[in-house]
Amino acid sequence: MKSFFIGEMMRQRRMELGLKQNELCQGICEPTTMCRIESGKQTPSLNQLKVLLQRLGLPDERYYAIISKNEMLISDLQTEIVSSNVFRDPQRGLPKIEELEKIADPDDRPIRQFILRSKVLLGKIENGQIVPYTNDEKLDMLFEAIRLTSPNFDIDAICDGLYSVDEVKVINQIALVYSQLEQREKVIDIYRQLLAYIENHFQNTGQFGSLFSLVAFNYVRELDLVGRYTEAIKVSEINWKACVQYESYYYLPSTIAIIAECYHFLNQDEKSKAHYRQAFYLFKAIDNKRSLRIITDEAKKYFGDDFSF
Repeated sequence: MKSFFIGEMMRQRRMELGLKQNELCQGICEPTTMCRIESGKQTPSLNQLKVLLQRLGLPDERYYAIISKNEMLISDLQTEIVSSNVFRDPQRGLPKIEELEKIADPDDRPIRQFILRSKVLLGKIENGQIVPYTNDEKLDMLFEAIRLTSPNFDIDAICDGLYSVDEVKVINQIALVYSQLEQREKVIDIYRQLLAYIENHFQNTGQFGSLFSLVAFNYVRELDLVGRYTEAIKVSEINWKACVQYESYYYLPSTIAIIAECYHFLNQDEKSKAHYRQAFYLFKAIDNKRSLRIITDEAKKYFGDDFSF
C-alpha cells in the first residue's frame, strides 16, 4: 500500500473528527512532519504510523510502512518485553529494556513511554537485587510516560484527550496504582471515563475487544470492592457480551466470578452458585489452577462444604 494513500486516508479521517494536524500528532512528531506524511512526501516510521492510526480510531493492523532493520529489532525487543511483563519475569525483561534503550532514538517519545511503563511493571535493580518501585515512584513514572505523548493529559478529563492503545494502557496502569493506594472512588472515576473513551473511539478497530475487556474487568472489580454490586453486575454482563462478540476471552472467567460474588452479597445465592459453576469450569478448561483454588475457597466460604461444582 502506498504511503500517499495512507496519508490521504489519515487526512480524511482527521478532518472527519475535526482535528488539526498539531492535535493529532502532539507528542509523536512535528506538525510539519505530519503535513508531509499526509501529502505523501514522507513515509512515517512504523511506530509513528501505528500510534497515529490508533489515535484516529483506525485499525493499525491493515497498513504497513517500509521499515528498517533497526525498527524490526526494536519491534522484536518490544514483543519480548511485553511477554516478560505478562509473565512478570524481570530477569528476562530488564536486560531487554537495556538493549532497547541503547538502540532507540532518544527523541522517540512512544518508545520512551513504552520503556517507562514496562519498568513500572518489572521493577529495578538495587544492590544486585530486583525490587519493585514504590507506588509514589510508579505514579511519577506513569504520569511522565503519558505526558510524553499527551502533554496536556488531565486525569479528571480523560475523554477530552486523544490516545493510542498504548496510551490507554498507561492510563489503566495509573488506575491500578491508585487501586493499590486504596483510592477507590478515584479509580472508579478513571475507569468510568476510560471505558467511555474506548467505546467511543475504538469501537470499529481490532483492538476494541481486548481493551474493553481489560478496562471493564478492572472497573467491575473496583465496584465490587466498594459494594456497588448491582452496578458491577450490569457492567460485567456488558463485558461478558463483548468478550464473546469480539472473541476476547482472557477476562471472561474472572468477570463471571465477580458476578457470582455480587449476587451472593445481594442475597441471590442461586444465581451466585450458578455463576460460580460457570466460572469454575471455564478456569478448569484453561487449566488455571490458581484461580480454581481461589473461587473454590470463596464459594465454600459463602455456601459451606455442602456446595459442589
